Amino acid sequence: MDVIGRVRTTVRLGAVVGAAALGLTAGLPAAARAEGTQPQPVPTYRAADGAKVVEGKPSTADAPQIEPGSVYKDTLGPGERVYRLVLEKDDSNVYVSAVVRPAAGAKVSGGDGIEVEIMTTAGSSCRDSVGRANFGYDPYPISAAGVRWGGEDEDCAPAGVYYAKITRTSAKGYDQSPWPLEIKVQREPGRGAGAPTTAPSGWPSGAPALPGTEAVGRTGGTGFNDARALGAGVWRDEMRPGQTRYYRVPLDWGQQLGVGAELAAARMTKTYGSASGGLTVSLYSPYRGLISDKDVSYDGKQAGITLGKTPPVVYENRFAGDRTVRSVAVAGWYYVAVTMGSKVADFTEDAVPVPLTLRLEVGGTPAKAPAYQGSPAAGGFGVGADDRTAAEEGLTAPEAARAADKRSVMRVVAGAGFGTGTVLLLVLGGWTLLGRRGRGPTAA
Repeated sequence: MDVIGRVRTTVRLGAVVGAAALGLTAGLPAAARAEGTQPQPVPTYRAADGAKVVEGKPSTADAPQIEPGSVYKDTLGPGERVYRLVLEKDDSNVYVSAVVRPAAGAKVSGGDGIEVEIMTTAGSSCRDSVGRANFGYDPYPISAAGVRWGGEDEDCAPAGVYYAKITRTSAKGYDQSPWPLEIKVQREPGRGAGAPTTAPSGWPSGAPALPGTEAVGRTGGTGFNDARALGAGVWRDEMRPGQTRYYRVPLDWGQQLGVGAELAAARMTKTYGSASGGLTVSLYSPYRGLISDKDVSYDGKQAGITLGKTPPVVYENRFAGDRTVRSVAVAGWYYVAVTMGSKVADFTEDAVPVPLTLRLEVGGTPAKAPAYQGSPAAGGFGVGADDRTAAEEGLTAPEAARAADKRSVMRVVAGAGFGTGTVLLLVLGGWTLLGRRGRGPTAA
């Protein structure tokens, strides 16, 4: 086979393999796969690839340094751990999020939770820096985020050393063992000339108009790092007791998100049963800060939750007094976490997953981004063409990265094929021309 033929064959094979891979990554739930497969254990939270090991300290004197653009892993028992930040005076906002992951079956109370606070070297808290999240009835992963508002807080604007204090609260008689901790530091550039400086006067609120179209299968991820991308529409998944599924939705400037989740009937092992907090839905910001959450009981027959529609994503929300509004102030991936309570296993057949339906409304026309002093994309903020493609194809972040790599390889292969073909044509043309020149005198 000649070079051009081999290149064409490679391109065709690559396209087939790539299409098959993308088809597999669409994440159909287990019900759409072959029957007869044995149920697998409930998957655990997927930690971030390349996370750096760090050991927080109870004292600021020995606090390890953490930097914007990095993810870290540690463990956290009840009490405080401190980490050091060295920040510039550039009006940027720095977000420090902390995700704790209790072991399955860990005993937690509604008062147990996690808090993140940004402090100065004098020990004072930066204004509006504290983020908190609490457990419901189950030991599922939760996240909270603290913020250094570089352009709005005069006390925390200067360049220098700051501290991120992460506190885990645990009531007496509940789980006291250390839990895995994931810390992520993100930086949002300072505002540019013309960016808003005051809170919005109002915004269109009300219950979301959730869609009622046919559901499309999408399997959720185990955490923030492998959350399944979704857009507006109706999506079908499956859940088992004690499981948390994660999904991510790109919200651009000016857009709003409405979320509804429904658990259908389960296969019952007892005539009567009910679990408080049998269904929990949590909504997180692009920097993993909790925006809102809600839980309801589940009796094995039906349960549903609708979260109130978010405010439109606008820069000025960060100046609002309402914490829920303030959390919806940057474009990017918003995360939906759905938990099925572990107590549901007391009255249902655990081996048979329960159908989950997600209804997402994304309203509003994407608006122009506010003026920044730099690109927010470097910090993980904003919505681009690749993000919209990932939502359309239902890709997790690792799958989207692999798909992008495949597209790059195919472009290189296609370019190499085109280049090789061009060279061959030039060579053949040269041979023909030389042949004609060689025959010319003989014919004469």
